[in-house]
Amino acid sequence: MIKEIIKNKIFKNRPTETIAGAALIVSIAGMLSRLLGLFRDRILASQFGAGDTLDVYYAAFRVPDLVYNLLIVGALSAAFIPVFTGLVSQNKKDKAWKLASSLLTIQVIGVISVSILMIIFAPQIMKLVTPGFPDVKMKATVALMRIMFLSPLFLGISAVFGGILVSFKRFLIYALAPIMYNIGIIIGAVYLVNFFGVSGLAWGVVLGAGMHMILQYLAVKSIGFSYQMENIKSIFKNKDVRRIIRLMIPRSLAMGVSQINLLVITIFASTLASGSLAVFNFANNLQSVPLGIFGISFSLAAFPKLSSLAAKNDLDKFQYVFSRTFKRILFFVIPISAIIFSLRAEIVRAVLGAGKFDWKDTIATLWVLGFLSVSLFAQSTIPLISRAFYALENTKTPFYVALFSESINILTVILLIDKFKILGLAIAFSLTTIINMGLLFWFLNKRFKKNVKIKMWKPIFKIVIATVFSVITIYLVRHFLANFITLKNLGEVLLQLTIAGGAGMATFLIACYWLQVDEFYDFKKSILIRVLGRPSEIIRIMDK
Repeated sequence: MIKEIIKNKIFKNRPTETIAGAALIVSIAGMLSRLLGLFRDRILASQFGAGDTLDVYYAAFRVPDLVYNLLIVGALSAAFIPVFTGLVSQNKKDKAWKLASSLLTIQVIGVISVSILMIIFAPQIMKLVTPGFPDVKMKATVALMRIMFLSPLFLGISAVFGGILVSFKRFLIYALAPIMYNIGIIIGAVYLVNFFGVSGLAWGVVLGAGMHMILQYLAVKSIGFSYQMENIKSIFKNKDVRRIIRLMIPRSLAMGVSQINLLVITIFASTLASGSLAVFNFANNLQSVPLGIFGISFSLAAFPKLSSLAAKNDLDKFQYVFSRTFKRILFFVIPISAIIFSLRAEIVRAVLGAGKFDWKDTIATLWVLGFLSVSLFAQSTIPLISRAFYALENTKTPFYVALFSESINILTVILLIDKFKILGLAIAFSLTTIINMGLLFWFLNKRFKKNVKIKMWKPIFKIVIATVFSVITIYLVRHFLANFITLKNLGEVLLQLTIAGGAGMATFLIACYWLQVDEFYDFKKSILIRVLGRPSEIIRIMDK
């Protein structure tokens, strides 16, 4: 009985046809995943502090993550989903399933081959990635990296399953899978370290990747997927496979350039004081919460629609969907980034301030968080703009833009790191991201009609004005609360964070209502529809 309920209600969830609905599903699941990620970081921070152990953990994670992004994410985001979606929309499901099986075969062979080489040459690789680590720290990093190289295999298989789910607009399981990944890491930090020592952190990553894969496999199996074994020669004769490879190469190169950004951070952070790499990763994880909830969620939800419109050559509708999604992302992200900047001290203390994570770690993290949050609007819109290019089967422009932006990043780091240390890395990261987003938007916007450009920027300006009112409110409320709250314990920190942040968000929404921001009314309608469940009557009442 329970098995049938799970099979029918969860794994056979109905397709989500609207971008807002899909984004809501992905956002809610993303929010749960990100909150779980913050809980994970709190455990790591309290148990180990911002020191050598977490420097080793994050450095060991970097190379397997690079392989995953190069060999897997590039193929899926730029190539597999548009091609697979096109076959499904043309009612060619047999070809679609065959294509998915072929891509699985290629990725498994490719990832295993690369992983074996990386495991063999791990000491030499880590000397390049963490040149500032002493020998003991280097050996620990090599050991963890070798274990973690099991995760790209599981995540690669899972990514293909995820691409299938997105193409079929089954967003629920796709959105829940990262939760399983975080649960695995938490199990590693809480339990496996007791058996394996620091290596338990790496085994937690592998466990999470395996759970991520199994969940999505059950979902794609329920909608008809069955793996079809073929020999390599037959696979490469498939024109759709060759098309994916052609599209994925520049996308993988673009991903490689963007991953260099993180590699540069790891390389230079390894030469700084102990805990610098951990501090940057903690701050980055904190500011990535709205990025995952809104930026990634909306871009993922819009991608199938953009791909379908591009395939039909309906550029007018394509422009409309892109601009509307772009504005919706900024409606959420701009005020949230301002709140993060204004309340960064309270956020760091509330999330990480426990155990071995002391006041010195807190100060370092809140400053890095502040500089990273400045570019959050750019980080959150890059996924959408990039996917717009991929939907148009243009993977070269994002690559060239990423290459240019990364050259700026490396130059900026070299100029700033001696004087600003870890803050220099944060400044360079934000500057590079803003340049990347600006150039991508400019190249894409050249294809848009003039009236679309005008409609896009007017509400964004209103959102910025509303955010200014929000920030002013936050600082006034914080000043007032200082008379009553001493911030000596977690309860008081959470109280100030809740009151000041809530007041700032309320001010933003009131200002949006006063300024008649369209995205505010869309958000209001969406909430009422989801809560009351009678869209036609609600919209009719609100339109009066």
